[in-house]
Amino acid sequence: MKAVTWQGKRNVSVENVPDPVIQEPTDAIVRITSTAICGSDLHLYEVLGPYMAKGDILGHEPMGIVEEVGSAVTKLKAGDRVVIPFNISCGHCYMCTRGLQSQCETTQVHEQGSGAALLGFSSLYGSVPGGQAEYLRVPFADYGPVKVGSDLPDERYLYLSDILPTAWQGVQYADVPKDGVLTVYGLGPVGQFAARIGKYLGHRVIGVEPVPERREMAARHGIETIDFSDGTAEELRSMTGGRGPDAIVDAVGMEAHGSPVGAFAQHAVGILPDTLAQKVMETGGSDRMTVLHSAIDAVRRGGTLSLSGVYGGAASPMPLLTMFDKQIQFRMGQCNVRRWTDELLPIVEEASDPLGVTDLMTHEVPIDEAPAAYENFQKKTDGAIKVILKPQGVSA
Repeated sequence: MKAVTWQGKRNVSVENVPDPVIQEPTDAIVRITSTAICGSDLHLYEVLGPYMAKGDILGHEPMGIVEEVGSAVTKLKAGDRVVIPFNISCGHCYMCTRGLQSQCETTQVHEQGSGAALLGFSSLYGSVPGGQAEYLRVPFADYGPVKVGSDLPDERYLYLSDILPTAWQGVQYADVPKDGVLTVYGLGPVGQFAARIGKYLGHRVIGVEPVPERREMAARHGIETIDFSDGTAEELRSMTGGRGPDAIVDAVGMEAHGSPVGAFAQHAVGILPDTLAQKVMETGGSDRMTVLHSAIDAVRRGGTLSLSGVYGGAASPMPLLTMFDKQIQFRMGQCNVRRWTDELLPIVEEASDPLGVTDLMTHEVPIDEAPAAYENFQKKTDGAIKVILKPQGVSA
């Protein structure tokens, strides 16, 4: 089969690799019909290379048609249409039964001290082959996959694999008061959905984003938007009675613009031998912190910061005096996808499309064009906001 593989920093290629097979009785094999490039894939493309191996299959936002199931699978059959969450979770352990599927005790990557294994996401999370491929082996198939109908197109369902529940969790964790103001830093795919979800839930929402096309997309959904600058925190205070927003979702993470020191650290780590680079990342501060520090400055006293963007530096500097003095609350973590999918599925199936899931994809390309699509998405050229790969070919 064809699959998108990691070959080195800023270097992916489409290769012919062996088809996946059933390895455990609880597995399923899914023929992938749509699979997205995520901002987290760009972390592997640029920053987290020390944890990758040449030939690793990328991708953790897939959906498709079940081709085969293992002997212990009872809830799926060949022909079912499914969305595959990026967490690999069992559904029955202590963590899963408490809605913490990203911490699943059955699939935790103990050798790395990490949470649940993830599809297509480096040795930090198990080096499990990902979904940017023609076929995918899905563990724990009776629990993870979300069965969906056949009447609506893939783009109505695909984002249930990651970015829609990630955004939903981010807003839930933000705990915005009933009459409160939510600010979302970063209007990439997760930020777009977080802003729309905030609006859907009845909040005033302000999006912060340096890329004009992304501000324009958010504005179509009733989101107030501002550019990002050194004066962003002051501008947000001026828009909120001098206090600052009640809650902020950081949908940017470790590769924020405007962080020259962090950018240098990430570049330096990227040219070290893998073993040494891993040690630096596990003990040093290599995140770009401009957005997070701006959010800490901007949020009102007693407010909440919800981190949906991924951070990877073990010792990134934080302004603890300010955080303590302002009585800021923090929530964060990988999304617990299956905690939210039953809640979200009816919303994405509504005829009115209240979250605008059909207004996110900007590029749909055959899987063979993945290398150019990665470069385009990383550089934010040609208006790229959300890129969908089609392993079975783009429909006419």
